[in-house]
Amino acid sequence: MSLPIVLLSLVSIPFLAHSAPSQPRGTLVSCGSSTKQSIPDTSLSYIPDDGFINVGNKTTLESNDLLPILSTLRYFPQKSARKYCYTFQVIRGGKYLVRTIYFYGGFDGGKQPPVFDQIIGGTKWSVVNTTEDYANGMSSYYEIIIGAHAKTLSVCVARSNQTAANSSPFISAIEVLSLEDSMYNSTDFRTEALVAVARSAFGNEDSISFPDDPYYRLWQPFTDKNEVVSTQTSVSSSDFWNKPPEKAFSKAIAAGVGKKLEIQWPSGSLQSTRYYVSLYFQDNRAASANSWRVFSVAVNGKTFYNNLNVSTGGVTIYSAEWPLSGPTKITLTPDAKSSAGPLINAGEVYQILPFGTRTLAKDVAVMEELARNLDNPPLDWVGDPCLPQENSWTGVSCSIKDTVARIISLDLTNAGISGTLPLTIDNLSTLHHLWLGGNKFSGSIPEMNSLLKLETLYVL
Repeated sequence: MSLPIVLLSLVSIPFLAHSAPSQPRGTLVSCGSSTKQSIPDTSLSYIPDDGFINVGNKTTLESNDLLPILSTLRYFPQKSARKYCYTFQVIRGGKYLVRTIYFYGGFDGGKQPPVFDQIIGGTKWSVVNTTEDYANGMSSYYEIIIGAHAKTLSVCVARSNQTAANSSPFISAIEVLSLEDSMYNSTDFRTEALVAVARSAFGNEDSISFPDDPYYRLWQPFTDKNEVVSTQTSVSSSDFWNKPPEKAFSKAIAAGVGKKLEIQWPSGSLQSTRYYVSLYFQDNRAASANSWRVFSVAVNGKTFYNNLNVSTGGVTIYSAEWPLSGPTKITLTPDAKSSAGPLINAGEVYQILPFGTRTLAKDVAVMEELARNLDNPPLDWVGDPCLPQENSWTGVSCSIKDTVARIISLDLTNAGISGTLPLTIDNLSTLHHLWLGGNKFSGSIPEMNSLLKLETLYVL
């Protein structure tokens, strides 16, 4: 997804607010900034990222017409680290929309942005490839809805085999936004997450965002060859599943009486997998007891919902798990007795991402305490110690059984670190190898009576 980057184009940027009641619930971080950043003509402000990460370099882009949060970034030239993680305080069991924002700006003197991975918790979220957006003068953003499995949440970037040797991952801003428990609650967030593919307000010419959407979701405009109509009645966001903003119902794409409505949406070709699809409708006419707007909904020729009766109060239809592949066409077919043609106001599509594998909490607690006890832990000792496996902490090896990762080896030989070993290291009950030689540890060696699987131990 992309956003215009310059202040001159603010009318197209969903940061623009019509009134400024407050901040959205959550944390807005401007990466690489040393001061608080405010978005012009809004109440939105972003705090510096210093308290959320301990690795990487800051830089300021040489341009005077960028949005403040795009004018700085943090980049990561430290090639020894397997990942570079931000840590956010969250409420365990809470639901969050996480948005990462990227604008390259030629910070490294190159002409093309680097390509790299982003990771949330211990799960690879997506590849970050902003090349096309940057060539078109746009910034890029990625969104995911997740459930918090602990009291902290890590958001990371990492090198991959697509990252050029002379380039570095970077990031411009991160937003961690709290959602209500009732939203998107047909998804089991213990085992899955929702990666945003499209969120559109049909018939609108401008983006919709905060404060019109208090959850700071971005609703992109969508128009095509179909007729655009305006509504004559208001609705309440709280009456709809997922609470879409009331402004999303001010316009709609519609067809005439007796005619089908067809839209190609989302644009582009989708990966063949499972998706969460939610569609929103409202009869735009004045309320009348004798008026009917009834139609059936199909997605790629497959019935999604039959004989949907759309009233002025509005209605939501959704599928928590719908197969999509390639181009997508939504067809609305009117009932023969319907007094008005079909219409659609808004829609959301998310790719379902398996999110169930994680490192055993007891192992994580031990490793986090060890990291705090070290004066200079490896740079990537933040986030999940084991996952993804190719991005585990330096010196840490793990095994995975079912959906649980366990630490089986810790090798910090000649890592040049100092500090003390916590007593809780005895809780790493699946540890086979512990190699700590060639460092400057102080204090006593804890008892390890519970490490029944330990095969080798080197501490000198």
